[in-house]
Amino acid sequence: MRPEGKGALESLYFEYPRFAAPGRAHVLEHTQHKVAIVGAGPIGMFAALTLARFGVGSVVFDNKDTFNDGSRAICVQRSSYHALERAGALGPFLEKALGWTKGRTFYRGKQILEFEMSHSDSEKYLPMYNIQQQFIEQYLWDAVTASDLIEVRWCSEVVGFGDTDGGARLTIEDTNGRYDCDAQWVFAADGARSPVRKMRGKRLNGENFAGRYVIADVQMDHDYPTIRRALFDSESNPDKTILIHRQPDNIWRIDYQLPDGQSEEEAIREDSIRENVAKILRDIGYAGPWELEWWSIYSANTLALDDYRDGRVIFIGDSAHIVPIFGVRGLNNGLADAENAGWKLARVLNGLSDESLMDSYSPERRGATLDVFENATKSARFMTPPSKGWEVMRDAALSLSLDHDWAGDFANPRQMEPFTYSEGGAVLTADAGVTGVKLGAVLPNETLSDGVYLSDILGNGFTMLVFGDVDVAKIDDQVEVISSAMIAAKYGEAALARVQARLGTQAGGALLIRPDGYLAGAWAVCDLEQIARQMKMAFGLGETG
Repeated sequence: MRPEGKGALESLYFEYPRFAAPGRAHVLEHTQHKVAIVGAGPIGMFAALTLARFGVGSVVFDNKDTFNDGSRAICVQRSSYHALERAGALGPFLEKALGWTKGRTFYRGKQILEFEMSHSDSEKYLPMYNIQQQFIEQYLWDAVTASDLIEVRWCSEVVGFGDTDGGARLTIEDTNGRYDCDAQWVFAADGARSPVRKMRGKRLNGENFAGRYVIADVQMDHDYPTIRRALFDSESNPDKTILIHRQPDNIWRIDYQLPDGQSEEEAIREDSIRENVAKILRDIGYAGPWELEWWSIYSANTLALDDYRDGRVIFIGDSAHIVPIFGVRGLNNGLADAENAGWKLARVLNGLSDESLMDSYSPERRGATLDVFENATKSARFMTPPSKGWEVMRDAALSLSLDHDWAGDFANPRQMEPFTYSEGGAVLTADAGVTGVKLGAVLPNETLSDGVYLSDILGNGFTMLVFGDVDVAKIDDQVEVISSAMIAAKYGEAALARVQARLGTQAGGALLIRPDGYLAGAWAVCDLEQIARQMKMAFGLGETG
């Protein structure tokens, strides 16, 4: 919602573009597609960019005529920055976003915790960046429009859905009428209220949390650093919680928990919003001018589909799951969905893998969601206790934190970390002789030279790091090979030593990295015939030399 007298898209800091439906002749001429993506939000556009990265075209449908409005996702994690870089969309994010590494928690006005997220010189990016979703969508849109492989059809609503022998048939309604469009595969990226999910007869299952929050975005020249602030039982919101995040263009997002019993109608009245924001700003010591940008209301949920794949329909992002905001998990989890499904489907459509590769998508990404649920539920129960018993325990921990530093750690929000996939499917069986790295985890990064990192030299598809004298020509031509000799020759023996120390690898070993940066295989001895067999079985890479 926006203040009285403001238009629906009249923002203090962002100018929304307007898009029209495509011409009738064009859509009737182009009704056959490899991939249709429903939803042109950040997850849908990123999925299209991921497919395009591997030469696969797509058509994207969205029923709106502009980007999503209001304060939605605002925190982008380090692993998502790497994904954006792989998709060729990172540049403007680096220029605009505000990076941060720490957070502070206060109880009754006293700081009880300052946490520092894991970070070192080995990492290319900071753990977290704040940037409003409007900019996220704008920058992804800029990358989408630069691609000849992606078509976006705005003002185009999917109103019908059916299976065909070759995939699916979508019925599209736009300002010019209705038409049918066939696709071999469909990505449903149409959000928490996903019409595709409903048309497929699927429903989310899980838990709803009782606590309700108001989101209020304000613009003010406040000099507090870019960190996460959490306030418990403050003067401005007794017995409840507040979260505050700084964003670009002097926008500050304030999330405050509503008191029990307050109606939603009363909570979202503009005078109520202004009164509560003014109290919070006084509480944090800000006495300067401010303007109200936008507000809304939400509650926390942990909901997910039982299976993220329904034949040729792949659910990604909020269409597959809804996660609590605590720990900035929603957008980042969805981007990981899109990249996981995108590189796998691209391999299938490019004839490099058979369709069975798609069977690994749902187990991997649903496993990641359940891990998010486990950690987010702990945070949600601390932020908004679901029962009197949880409230008593939470309050006891907070009270202890006033005099005991160790108790403050109970308030740690457990920021999202990339999930580690299980072996099997798209992660090979572990070699018992390898102990330095964990299969299914994101490959650790390391500096090679000033401004150059290990992640920078990985290939677009699969990459194999080979440590020792191996005839790399025998490895499948779909795999980019980087040898220890190549690293030493280009970056020096010291750089190679740092990489080997970081990865814990020994001479003669090999590591296989997937297109999404995850470690897919590790061998203490680089037996090319054995590796080729395992890769063919897991990824359908074909015969090797």
